[in-house]
Amino acid sequence: MKAELMLLAMALPLCGAAGLLLLRKQPNLREAATLVAGVALAALVVSLWPYVDERPRLELWTWMPGLSFAFEMEPLGLLFASVAGCLWPVTSVYAIGYMRAAEEKNQTRFYFCFAIAIFAAMVIAFAGNGLTLFVGYEVLTLATWPLVAHKGTPEARKGARIYLITLLVTSIGLLLPALVWTYALTGTLEFRDGGILAGHASPQVLGILYALFLFGIGKAALMPFHRWLPSAMVAPTPVSALLHAVAVVKAGVFTVMKVTIYFFGMDAMRFSAVGQPMAWVAAFTIVVAAIIAIRQDNLKARLAYSTVSQLSYIVLGAALASQDALIEGALHIVTHAAGKITLFFCAGAIYVAAHKTKVSELDGLGPQMPFTFAAFTLAGMSIIGLPPLAGSWDKLLLMEGAVEAGTPVMMGVLLVSSLLGIAYLMPIPIRAFFMPERGAPAAADDPSGEARAARTRKIREAPWACVVPLCLTALACFFLFFFEDQLVEPLAHRLGYGWRLE
Repeated sequence: MKAELMLLAMALPLCGAAGLLLLRKQPNLREAATLVAGVALAALVVSLWPYVDERPRLELWTWMPGLSFAFEMEPLGLLFASVAGCLWPVTSVYAIGYMRAAEEKNQTRFYFCFAIAIFAAMVIAFAGNGLTLFVGYEVLTLATWPLVAHKGTPEARKGARIYLITLLVTSIGLLLPALVWTYALTGTLEFRDGGILAGHASPQVLGILYALFLFGIGKAALMPFHRWLPSAMVAPTPVSALLHAVAVVKAGVFTVMKVTIYFFGMDAMRFSAVGQPMAWVAAFTIVVAAIIAIRQDNLKARLAYSTVSQLSYIVLGAALASQDALIEGALHIVTHAAGKITLFFCAGAIYVAAHKTKVSELDGLGPQMPFTFAAFTLAGMSIIGLPPLAGSWDKLLLMEGAVEAGTPVMMGVLLVSSLLGIAYLMPIPIRAFFMPERGAPAAADDPSGEARAARTRKIREAPWACVVPLCLTALACFFLFFFEDQLVEPLAHRLGYGWRLE
């Protein structure tokens, strides 16, 4: 029965998608269908945590020895499923407010593709082997491609082409050959504790294979295979939230961790230094993407390059293969999701309420949209790693992991990235709260303040369906600081680590 619950977790988004199509001519009921499916999925994945140590498994069919379509519940996968499942209803509420306020067309198609993307995320989360994961990975790409092209403009179609071509070329050209090579070496693609590759190849071969995997997992956005992510920012903001926080990039870094732990094995990674070259690629991506982010005036583009930088924290943690770095990777899946979805929610709320998309246009908006910019400030501080916000644990553990792995220079990379994070995130709320609004009359020219008041009345917060979700996810950045050890302790215990945050 416990194994069948995994199938139910995959069936709920499909049922939601079917309900959307049936109710497509009744917008209120259509949106109720996606909310009901989202809440049911969130409740289900959270209820599965008591059974995670039993590691229930379900095989649907076997293609050939060592290759089957199978599902298995383990802590890392359930962590990813919990992030995607719990954020789906929150994002759905936000999307209802955003899509209506922005008067977006083809809303049924939007919600349908969104539900299929969540289905694919569940397949990836509960995949019992590399074959099943690869199928879910490709379905996720195909389901989100129409969302990127949603607006139908030439710019949207171009961004969608870059998105689709990059992700398919990397997965079919690099990830698939890596899976075939792994099967040729080991005779299986099962996810096993301790890995399946140890003793089957030299360290040099394992290093090449690891590079194929990490570059082939294009959703992890390692440079130079990162351009799809900024290009996809032409999509509506709820899609950006899906790409950056709920499913797509999290599926990428989750796959990196699964491959590292269950294909290569942590002992083999440490003793043969398989991950060191890719650790340097991740460090390069962290710093360079953050520098590029500083130069972006478009708010969503700035946040996109921030994501490219932040994702490589997880890749770096996996490549370092130390206990603390591994736990950091698991934590960062959760904390980055909470912080980045808040930032994109805020960007969308600003667009809906003020029709502004550039950082240089945000001067003076803080007093008019206090909830939005306060939430942006909290989420930005969490992404940077400032306590008492959730992201601070990530930086601390990754620094400790770098020392444990014998690469203290990575501590310098992380410190530099934090300073760069301050440089590209904090000017946004500072401009909003402390700079005068552009074009506003000076006090000497408007002694009564009537002109200022009239301008202020023109802009208010976005609809409540946009503001409430961003406030909730911003608060999550605060509360996760105190409860992160309870989130990842099952993962640490399953991997044989007696670990707690202190």
